[in-house]
This record gives sequence, structure tokens and C-alpha cells, in this order.
Amino acid sequence: MSSDGEVTACPFDFSDAMEFDPALAALMDRESITRIRLPYGDADAWLVTGFDAVRRVTTDQRFSRAGIMGFDYPRLTPEPIVSPESINVMDPPHSSRLRRLASQAFTKRHVELMRRRITVLADTLLEEMAEQGPPADLVHHLSNQLPQQTIYDVLGIGREDWPRMQRNAHDLLATGPDSREKAAQAKADLRAYFGDLVERRRRTPGDDLISALAAAKDGEDALDDQELAVMALTLVLSGQDTATCQISNIAYLLLTRPELVEHLRERPESLTEVINELLRVIPFRKGVGIPRVALQDVEMEGVLIRAGEFVHVSYLAANRDAERYPDPHVIDPARPPAPHMTFGWGGHRCIAVPLAMAELEVAVGRLLDRFPGLRLAVPPERVRWDTETIRRFPHELPVAW
Repeated sequence: MSSDGEVTACPFDFSDAMEFDPALAALMDRESITRIRLPYGDADAWLVTGFDAVRRVTTDQRFSRAGIMGFDYPRLTPEPIVSPESINVMDPPHSSRLRRLASQAFTKRHVELMRRRITVLADTLLEEMAEQGPPADLVHHLSNQLPQQTIYDVLGIGREDWPRMQRNAHDLLATGPDSREKAAQAKADLRAYFGDLVERRRRTPGDDLISALAAAKDGEDALDDQELAVMALTLVLSGQDTATCQISNIAYLLLTRPELVEHLRERPESLTEVINELLRVIPFRKGVGIPRVALQDVEMEGVLIRAGEFVHVSYLAANRDAERYPDPHVIDPARPPAPHMTFGWGGHRCIAVPLAMAELEVAVGRLLDRFPGLRLAVPPERVRWDTETIRRFPHELPVAW
């Protein structure tokens, strides 16, 4: 059993279209978990890549998210993205309680109401694109606007505050060495904003998501003001960020893989399954996210992880584990359904998955219906990709029809 060994420097800065990071692929090919060094933080970390091993780490309470707070933990951004009070760095039973309460805002009835609002927003945006005429930038007209408008709309954020939200979200996700101060300011501004918004919703409830979260109860238990504000902040950052990138990434794949569009036209009822297959293979971010720390010595795959050591999991790698997905690098629209890890796993799986899937299904479905002849207006190699944040997405998608 080993607890030491070679440390691999991992900038995880690969951003070539939808190609898989070759450095991560090489780490996947190793026989056991690997010791890695990330650009920021004062410690190395273990990297876990296999599906079953990732599942174990994300469900084993000997690995703690809460335990990383107060440490300069290994990460990809100069400033830590998460706040100490965020549900993303809580452990059970605290995180279980918040998830149980928050789930009441994502019931089937609530999500169907949201889907109707999303459909109206999407149809309006696509009609505006049609009126402008080709060529048009799909990222500008749909990907950037629909998730932002959706999350701002369902949270009840005033339209006048949308630019402030967009600016802060971008600053918080930047990876440049000079971005630390802006990121810290953005986090503070967002926390103050949502603290004030929660107070207003307590006084005057509406039909928005914050009001629904405020009304959630489990017996006498309910979310307090700080928990509500942090929940709203988390939803804004993860809601618009993930959906924006994924609408663009899915659209790029459909525009460059005509067989996928043909499959959807022949079997429109398979839309959800096809979207899940695309989510499985899309490298939606670079490398890794928030680590965990071992609370005691744990043996995994012949490696001894000592108490106090950091552990990163790669959902990207787990999604391409050949033992779980035959021909894992192949996009197979008819692949038998099998849960993927794009939205996380275990106690930190995204609580807003029903909302995210509604956005993706509406965006892709309405896009294909409205523009049956949609095509890229430039060669694929001329599409520009983000290189400044931890995300993977195209800056523009010029299209014609």
C-alpha cells in the first residue's frame, strides 16, 4: 500500500473545442488514484477518476467538504469560489437538512410552472433571432440570455439588476492571477444583494423561487435569512453558468454532428435521453471542482489517503469510465440510460437539476423546431472557445438557416 509517490502538475487549461483534455485522459489510464498539484493552494491533492471510486468518495462521510474551509486548499482559481456558509461546503446532516427544505421548491408542480416561463422566454429570444435574420450568433441570442433570464426571473431579481449579476458572476469564475481582488469584491457584492432581497421577500412574498424557499418547512424547521441568501447566490452562480455553457456546447455538437439532429427528428421523444448522453461526454469545465479532505486514514485502490489530505474527484473522467459506459468516448444517442455525474453525485448533486433539465430540453427542442435548417455559418475550426475561466464553452456560434 502506498501513500506517497510522484506528483503530477495539472494546470487543467486545455480548451480545444469539445476535445477531451489529454492530460486528464492520461491520468485516467493510470492504475490507481494519482497525486496532483493544481495552480493555486498550498498543498497537493489526490485525484480520483473512476466512476465507482468517485461515487465512493462523494458518498463516504470520511471525506469532508466542510473540512476544507480555513485552508488554502488546492484549486484552479486564485480566489476560492465558494463561501464558507454555502451548501456546497457543508456535510451531512447540515447539508441534508438544507437539501430537504430546498427540494420543496423543485416539486413537479413548481418545475412545470417554471417550464412554461422558460418556454415563453425561449420562444421570444428565438423570434428575435429570426427577425434579425442570418447570420446570427446563437450564443448571444439564446445561450447567454435564456439561463440568465430564467434564473433571474424565477428568483424575482429585477431586470435593472441583471447586468450587476452578470458582471459579478464573470469576475468570480475568472482564473487569471490578477483576478483575486475582483473575485472577492464580486462575492461580497452578491452576498449583500441577496441578503437584502431575502429581507424584502420575507416582508412581501411573491410567486418567485426565493418566496417558495422561504415558505419551505419540515415540521417547525425552515431556512433562515442567511441560508436563503446563500441558496439564492448558489442558484445564480450554478444556474446561469452551467446552463449557459451547456446550451452552447450541446448546440455546437448538434451543429457539427448532423446524425444527432437526424436522430432527434426521427425520434423526438428521445430528446431527454440524447441530452443526457451529450451531457455525459461534454467536458463542461476544466479539470476539477471543490475538493474534500480526509477526516481519517482511508485506503483506496491500493493507496493510503492520510487524514488531513485533500482529495479531488473528476466527474469528467467518471463520465468516460469504460467499465460503466462501453465505448465511452463515442456519442451514442441510443445508449441505454445510465446516470452520469455532470450534475455531481451523492450529497452534493445539484439541487436544481429539474430546473436545469427543463431549460436544456426547452432550449434544444424549441431551437430545432423553430430553425429546421440551422447550420454553422463558419467552419468549426473558426469557433472561438473560452480560455479565461474554469468553464468550457464557445464564445460565439454564428449560425444561418
